[in-house]
Amino acid sequence: MRIAKAMARAGLCSRRDAERWIADGRVSVNGQVIRSPALDVSPADKILVDGKPLQGAEPAKLWRYHKPRGLVTTHRDPEGRETVFDKLPGNLGRVISVGRLDVTSEGLLLITNDGALARHLELPATGWLRRYRVRAHGRITQAALDRLKDGIAVEGVKYGPIEAVLDKEQGANVWLTISLREGKNREVRKVLGALGLDVNRLIRISYGPFQLLDLPPGVVEPVRRRVLIEQLGARLARDLGLMDVADAERDRRTSARDRARQDRNAGSIGKQDDKA
Repeated sequence: MRIAKAMARAGLCSRRDAERWIADGRVSVNGQVIRSPALDVSPADKILVDGKPLQGAEPAKLWRYHKPRGLVTTHRDPEGRETVFDKLPGNLGRVISVGRLDVTSEGLLLITNDGALARHLELPATGWLRRYRVRAHGRITQAALDRLKDGIAVEGVKYGPIEAVLDKEQGANVWLTISLREGKNREVRKVLGALGLDVNRLIRISYGPFQLLDLPPGVVEPVRRRVLIEQLGARLARDLGLMDVADAERDRRTSARDRARQDRNAGSIGKQDDKA
C-alpha cells in the first residue's frame, strides 16, 4: 500500500494532505525521512508522522445519514453556511460523503471514513440506482416523462436514461419518483427544468441497496459490516480491510464457542467423578 493511502486509511488526514505532509518532511519510514509519496509500505514498517507512530488502518465504514435541507455537503463553506459535517457526531472521526446533495436537497446521504470506498460507490460504472421523490411546480404528462428513458441533452450536457413516474398532482405541483444512475451535478433539477417543471422539493430516498426508510432528519446510522461486505463483494471488501475484521470476529466467536464447549465438557466430567 502506498504511504499516503496508509495515512489516509489510518484516519489521520486525506491522501492529498498526506502527500503534502510527506513533501514537508513530516513523515519517516524505518528511521528515514521521506519526501516522495511513491513508496509502498507494509504493517512491518515503522512509520512516524511528526515523530508519532502511525496507528493501524481503520477498516472501511459506511453510515446512512438523513440530510436536512439547508446544510452544505462540504467540509468548509466560503459563505460560512452550516455544513453536513458540522452536524455529524464527533465520534465518527474523519469522514467524507459519497457524492453530494445540494443545499436545498434532503434525504439519504452516505458517509464513509474511506476515500476508496467513496470513489467506488460514486462511479457510474458501479451501476447503482439513485432514487428521488420530487415535488415540482407545473404540469407534465407521463408520456413526456417516458421520453427521458432515452436520455436528454440540456444546455449541451448529455444525461443518460432516466426513469420518471408521475405519482400525483397536488394543487399547482406534481409529485414524481425519479430514478437514475449517473447523478451529475443538479441533474434532476436541470432535466425537469428543461421540461418546464420547477423543482421545489427533492428528497433522495435510496442509493443503490441503501434506503432512507424511516431514518429521521439529522440522524446518522451505521451500515452493518456484514451488509456492506455482501453488497461490495469479497474481493473489494478484502481490499478495504473489511474481510480481515470479519475473519477476526469469526475467530473470536469460534474461540468463545470452543471455550464454552470445553467448560460444559469439564462440568460433565466433574459430575461423573462425583458420582463415582
